[in-house]
Amino acid sequence: MRICFVYPAFERHADAHPELRQFVPANEYLGPPSLGIAAVAATTPPGHLLELVDDRVTPFDPAHEADLFALSFFTPAATRGLEIAAALKARGKKVVCGGIFPSMMPDEVAPHCDSVVVGEGEGVWPQVVADAAAGRLRPRYQATTPVELAGLPRPRLELYLENERPGFAPDDYPLQTSRGCPLQCDACVLPSIHGKTLRYFGEPYLSDSIRLLSRHGKRISLTEDTSSFGVQGARKEFRAFLERCLALQDEGVALQLSYVGISMPMILNLDPSLLELLQRTRIARFYLVGGFDPITRDAFGKGDAKAMDKAERTIARCQEHRIDPYVSFMVGNADDDEGVFERTVSFAKRTGIDLAEFVVSTPYPGTPLWHRYQAEGRIFDRTWKHYNDANVVFTPHKMSVEALRQGYLYVWREFYRGRADEFTTRDHERRTIQF
Repeated sequence: MRICFVYPAFERHADAHPELRQFVPANEYLGPPSLGIAAVAATTPPGHLLELVDDRVTPFDPAHEADLFALSFFTPAATRGLEIAAALKARGKKVVCGGIFPSMMPDEVAPHCDSVVVGEGEGVWPQVVADAAAGRLRPRYQATTPVELAGLPRPRLELYLENERPGFAPDDYPLQTSRGCPLQCDACVLPSIHGKTLRYFGEPYLSDSIRLLSRHGKRISLTEDTSSFGVQGARKEFRAFLERCLALQDEGVALQLSYVGISMPMILNLDPSLLELLQRTRIARFYLVGGFDPITRDAFGKGDAKAMDKAERTIARCQEHRIDPYVSFMVGNADDDEGVFERTVSFAKRTGIDLAEFVVSTPYPGTPLWHRYQAEGRIFDRTWKHYNDANVVFTPHKMSVEALRQGYLYVWREFYRGRADEFTTRDHERRTIQF
């Protein structure tokens, strides 16, 4: 069969608010698709022809020909994903939808396609392909047990690399070292998808992925492993991964790690030797997530002095170890009053943060926040493309909808105010953000 994977487009911050381009002097960065398609594609049985259409780069043509279409999308891309799926189904094409949104909202997705994959796809994808080839696709597939990560082949990243073209050649690609998370952040859906027990990818999976990306001159980002720092066992596994990276570098692999994602307060609990190891692997940036944890919520949302001190020490510790803190600030949490905007900008400037992004708290389907706000009747917008961290889709607790919307634009504007000339002299990495 000819199998066409489709990665649907979604609105980014500057798409939803074009005015951001007027006062944010940074270059917009469009990264590669998420790992879901590449990971599932790697488990496709032999004998099938695979292709990828990245709808963000080349708008998908509903007249496209293939024997099976497989769409993977998260909530912001659900509006476009359902549109593509419905158009294909109307032509009588076989359409399968998977990813975070279909897993959380399968009944919403089902009318638009032939089959929905719920949860991790690697365990059921070979059966989906076999059933599609035999003309007996089931309406729903769901793995009964978590996928055994240690035996998985590396992602078919070639699908992404072959899709590059002038104007779209991402600098870095993501790599997962684990799945699952024991933390219970109310705005995060990952424990619902991957479970609360941490599982780790095997050595061949990691090394083979690193070697492939290094051969293509790509940097590697570790964005989906915040829980790697949350518990002692996970930190041990992550330390072993970093040691392996050093060994690969010694073997002559041109490995470049770009940044690591981590919750802000976790920085304070990291052993100095782990921070030194991060430096030795030449990781120059932390992608710090704020607004999910009690400390940053109390610091920026309430102005709590003790919490603010901890947040400041987080940034100072990054700078002390010469790892640049790129911070994602969330506004609109339940305890946030209208002072959160000024407190956030003042903190960012006071601590010398160089690059930052700002997001609106969003009750993504399947998260604890979604269920709570649904029960409270706060959610008033179910247009899925608006669920992109840049729109207000619920009634806030301590401010109006318009105050949150304007405050979100305010923090972007004030943080980057007067910095246009500065950005013209920067190197590529330090003048580029995703927004």
